Amino acid sequence: MVKDWNEMAAGLSKLVGEIRGGAPEAMKGFSALARGATAAGVLDAKTKELVALALGIGARCDGCLAFHAKAVVELGGTREEVMEVIAMSVYMGGGPSLMYGALALEAFDQFAALVPAPAEK
Repeated sequence: MVKDWNEMAAGLSKLVGEIRGGAPEAMKGFSALARGATAAGVLDAKTKELVALALGIGARCDGCLAFHAKAVVELGGTREEVMEVIAMSVYMGGGPSLMYGALALEAFDQFAALVPAPAEK
């Protein structure tokens, strides 16, 4: 394991909470932007989170990988979908995106391991 993504997400959530308290008006604006961007539309929520994961890979943002890999898991995303997102990110961003794609996969795998397997019928 390179990073503990669950710990990172929890730690960043706490820090972002501090910013919400210290800069409430700016954070209200950011929250409104997030709600608008993620609202139901032509793309479903999972597709939007896969796009966000790809952008996190391209931007080389560890926090983005943590939050969006977790969201992909929570929305029922698959490892195969994440692999295709990584492939597109590498295609568009080259070697640095490959390195962050590997980290995104690790983040997805860690969050997926926390979700109980569905009961067999």
